[in-house]
This record gives sequence, structure tokens and C-alpha cells, in this order.
Amino acid sequence: MIQIKNIYKSFGKVDVLKDVSLDINKGEVVAIIGPSGSGKSTLLRCINHLEIPEKGEVYIDGNLITNKESQIREIRKNLGMVFQQFNLFPHMDVFDNITLGPKRVYKLSDEEIDDLVDDLLKKVGLVDKKHAFPNQLSGGQQQRIAIARALAMKPQYMLFDEPTSALDPELIGEVLEVIRQLAKDGMTMVIVTHEMNFARETANRVIVMADGRIIEQERPDILFTNPKEERTRSFLRTIIEKN
Repeated sequence: MIQIKNIYKSFGKVDVLKDVSLDINKGEVVAIIGPSGSGKSTLLRCINHLEIPEKGEVYIDGNLITNKESQIREIRKNLGMVFQQFNLFPHMDVFDNITLGPKRVYKLSDEEIDDLVDDLLKKVGLVDKKHAFPNQLSGGQQQRIAIARALAMKPQYMLFDEPTSALDPELIGEVLEVIRQLAKDGMTMVIVTHEMNFARETANRVIVMADGRIIEQERPDILFTNPKEERTRSFLRTIIEKN
């Protein structure tokens, strides 16, 4: 499981996370929602040590994450992360983008690499794009390849930082469908998202953040119909009005 204990994070004089604690259990899908600037993405980045909290602790499977480089590398093998921007290497085709990590880390044979890529491309519905380059793919296809690349390291946990925010509306559904299937397969996931219907349908638990704190967390069927906090109600009203 992932355990976050009383973490604080600042950028300059801006306090971005303030005494945040959270447990994420194996097999759980947790959606994190809240207004822009509430600390959602920073919390995700603290989990895999892309950002280092000033105070507090992060544990992965009972192991405290420290600044020791060898430990961070080992932890990140089990923490796949997908960002808002796809971050594919433009000079590499899909095959090489997916296999760069596992080739270096797991020393797989050519046959094992081929089988891995074929399995992952089936999972994200892009079997015919094995040798395409990123500039030949739509935004939705690039994000699905980014998911396949993260899965190639065989992580136990997946972190998604607003994976559809850079996509045109008609491409959002194809990416969310891949994530839904991962949820059905039992993957442990933490997803920062503005897609409320997706959070309602897919998550086991929804976390609401505001001003660097967790203000409410609940099962989606309860949170979306009967939120306890006025700030949650206000945020959900704003989202509904926008849509």
C-alpha cells in the first residue's frame, strides 16, 4: 500500500501541501479532485519523489522513501506515472518508446520484448501503431502509448496526473476507457482528474482537495450525491455549471 503521513510542501513562500495524510490500499482506485492550485498534482509527484516534501513521510509497501538514489530507482519501478503531456520521445517510434525502460532494467530477450509490446498495444488498442512515430499519432493515441510505456515496467501502482487535460474532447473517452480496463484488472491507481463522471463510475474512493489540504474523502456514490463540506458542494456546482 501507499502511505502518506503529514506531508508539507512549499514552493518559495507558497504553501502547496499542508499536513496531508492518506492511505491507498492495494487494488484501490482513488480519484483526486478539487480546484486548480489545490495541491493535487504536487501530492502525486511527492508519492514518487519527483517532489520532496519539507516535512512528513511517504511509504511504499512499508518502505520509507528517502533521498537514497538506489532506493528511489527501485521504488519507481513499482510506480508507473502518466502525465498531462505525453512526454514521448519524438525521435523514437512506438516500439522504442515502450521498450526503452524494460530493456535497460530487466534485460529481456528480443522475443520477450516483442511479446511485451504486443500485449501492451493490445491492452491500449493500438496494435497497428507499433512502428509509428509520435507525430503520426493523435493526442489520444499518444496518451495511450504513454500508458503502455508506464505499464511496460510492470508497476504495482499507477499514478495519473490529469491524463486527459491536454486532449480534445472527442479523444478523452478512448484514454479513459483504457484506465477503466486497468481498474477492472485490479490495478492500484491514483488519478488526478477533472472528469467527474469518470471519477464517479471508476473510483472506489474520491479525495477532495482545497488549499493544500484534503477536505473530504468518501465513496463516489455518497460524495457526489451528499457531500458533507460546503467547499465540496461549491466545487461540484462549479464543475456542473461549466459542463
